[in-house]
Amino acid sequence: MYTQSFNVPDESGQKQVKPMKASEPPERMARFDACIDADGRIEPQDWMPEAYRKTLVRQISQHAHSEIVGMLPEGNWISRAPSLKRKAILIAKVQDEGGHGLYLYSAAETLGVSRGDLLDALHTGKAKYSSIFNYPTLNWADVGVIGWLVDGAAIMNQIPLCRCSYGPYARAMVRVCKEESFHQRQGYEALLVMMRGTQAQKDMVQDAVNRYWWKCLAMFGPPDADSPNSTQGMRWGIKRISNDDLRQKFIDATVPQAKVLGVTLPDPDLKWNEARGHYDYGQIDWDEFWKTVNGHGPCNKERLATRVKAHNDGAWVREAALAYANKQQQRTLKEAA
Repeated sequence: MYTQSFNVPDESGQKQVKPMKASEPPERMARFDACIDADGRIEPQDWMPEAYRKTLVRQISQHAHSEIVGMLPEGNWISRAPSLKRKAILIAKVQDEGGHGLYLYSAAETLGVSRGDLLDALHTGKAKYSSIFNYPTLNWADVGVIGWLVDGAAIMNQIPLCRCSYGPYARAMVRVCKEESFHQRQGYEALLVMMRGTQAQKDMVQDAVNRYWWKCLAMFGPPDADSPNSTQGMRWGIKRISNDDLRQKFIDATVPQAKVLGVTLPDPDLKWNEARGHYDYGQIDWDEFWKTVNGHGPCNKERLATRVKAHNDGAWVREAALAYANKQQQRTLKEAA
């Protein structure tokens, strides 16, 4: 669902991409570079540099973690949705996010890591996920704004990933992006309905926009000058567009939508720059961003505790499924004997 360009380090990782090992086989390295230069796809059975593999593991796993943690802020509103229609839509959306996490964990596993290890890193706080989910959803308008702005930012980030150089990741993103488009539209439509309602509903929408706007801009990751992994990621074809360019594209696309909706984006510096052909915008609070990324946001502890509890409560389901699979395998082997 959500990226922040995945340039933040896990506690067990390094922020800077380590240089290629001198021991990388020159012939294999040459074939890898040729494939990348030709805009080709790297598949799980293909040789790849260790730094490329580690970068993908970090990015895909952070993406997967963001999907399943991202279920929590909206899932909290399923029982309080204002109508049966809204409840059904929200259930479908939260279910989609869980599915996205499964696609991405599966893609990460093709790189030789286990899902158990990835989840353990998340649950122990070693792995990162998108900072946007460490803020509370205070009212129903927040659910709509998450759909419109947060999912809108996610789509802007994720569409280029459909052309990622690593095949399993790129293919997973095709379906993810289609479903995220539905999420963005349902959020915007829900807000349109509220903006045609009472003044209290309109004020609720504006308040939600005020609280989420700057946090959504931070989702694209730090400025390019402060994103040392971006250059290498773009060289490898993992990233296709820089953080700042993605952020600018999102702002340019969102301002007209806000005008139709009838809300004001909370940035006094937001204005059209005729010379640049883009909107200028104000300064993002990167201190707040890094504080939240590093575990000190309003809901970091709550989100992680909820995630761990859900995982532990579901242990019996996983054990039963594994026992059944083993039983079926033994039956198949017995019949084949």
